[in-house]
Amino acid sequence: MAVSLSQISVAQQMTTPAKPATPATVRVDILHSGNAKTEHYALERVVIEPLPWPGQLKKNIDTSNRGNQLFEVRDKATGELLYSRGYSTVFAEWQSTAEAGKIDKGFEESLRFPKPQHAVNIRVLKRDQHMQFQTVWSIDLDTDAPDVVRKHQATTLKPIPIHISGNSADKVDLLIIGDGYTAKELNKFAADAKRMSQYLFTVSPFKERATDFNIWGLVAPTKESGVSRPSTGQFHASHTGASYDIFGSERYVLTLDNRALREFAQNAPYEFIEILVNNKTYGGGGIFGQFSTAAAGNNWANYLFVHEFGHHFAGLADEYYTSPVAYQTGAEITQEPWEPNVTALKDTSKLKWKQHVSAGANLPTTWPKERYEEASRAYQKVRADLRKNNRPESEMSALFKKDLVESSQLFSKDPNFHSIGAFEGANYEAKGYYRSQMQCLMFDRSEKFCRVCQDGITTIIDLYSK
Repeated sequence: MAVSLSQISVAQQMTTPAKPATPATVRVDILHSGNAKTEHYALERVVIEPLPWPGQLKKNIDTSNRGNQLFEVRDKATGELLYSRGYSTVFAEWQSTAEAGKIDKGFEESLRFPKPQHAVNIRVLKRDQHMQFQTVWSIDLDTDAPDVVRKHQATTLKPIPIHISGNSADKVDLLIIGDGYTAKELNKFAADAKRMSQYLFTVSPFKERATDFNIWGLVAPTKESGVSRPSTGQFHASHTGASYDIFGSERYVLTLDNRALREFAQNAPYEFIEILVNNKTYGGGGIFGQFSTAAAGNNWANYLFVHEFGHHFAGLADEYYTSPVAYQTGAEITQEPWEPNVTALKDTSKLKWKQHVSAGANLPTTWPKERYEEASRAYQKVRADLRKNNRPESEMSALFKKDLVESSQLFSKDPNFHSIGAFEGANYEAKGYYRSQMQCLMFDRSEKFCRVCQDGITTIIDLYSK
């Protein structure tokens, strides 16, 4: 169902005339900087965004225990916790790259929350070596202070209703931003956003919870089609700063220009953002609580959209481990990861998903790991050669399809194919991390989330919807 913003506004006035006005949306822009061993925080500015707070005010406190970091908004006078959300950062990924061992670098981040009535204290917490949150930065803020940004440049940007289920306060608001679409391709963006939204709701548990979502689209034309791919000499102007080759990974698409992203996104109601880049080359990315990206023109666009949204929306870990990545998971595996779908399996009696473990399943659970890894090494070599030689994208897509067919055939013959247990190999590591099922949308390009990932997603839907 598609309705206009004006219709929603009228519906709100008719159905809730006695309720207090929806608070404004506060955005605190900060600079997160440092190197491989140090990090620092600094306030850039405080912004009152042009649209009111889109969230469910009765669910201001995050109890999901997700994210590498957590921010809290507390009443300055009383210390009462008013709002909290877990999240992860681009800085944390960069911090594990080789570059971070050589230079200092800064990344912009934003903390968004409903405008409080009084002065507040903002605290940023980070997990320590024992995975417990500890305060790493704190600042007192008055969101009515004279230097708070309240006025914004006039814009013709208007959100496109793609899938609207009701008032924003009662729903998960997902904003799909188009980047790299020329004036002649704006209809293509609308079609791309609608196609991938429809696909999202064919995948459980999104399928069963479709009425808990509002999906909006937002796009402005660019002069050139597509976003930058520096490794091939392509540099294009972008409204969000999205680009391939982040941290040297040819398939990793992110934006490092947080301000550009937030200034664009603030023109629509949102709690989550997925950026569709108008490119055919396979690529995407996702940061929990920040945003996700997907290449809309690729043959695997539907998969990319859902997989990367799984990172951004629910903090799901990648379950694959044979593909190279630009950053590392960390040092020696000594602690249980916070992500809901992977485990270090240090104590089988405390397994996160023990209620789902199949009867009679051994922990760890056997699977054809060696045969899979042997085939994967050959596949990765071919993949690297295709990119190195700049072969047509159709050849890469054919390779992906061949790999999925062969691995699915291998798995389906194993007696533990449908079992829920603890299968070694996950979170970019061949040893030490385990996933709950042999195959999952977070492991390969298959079409279903495992039961544990579905639970992880459902928890976040419940946090944001009525």
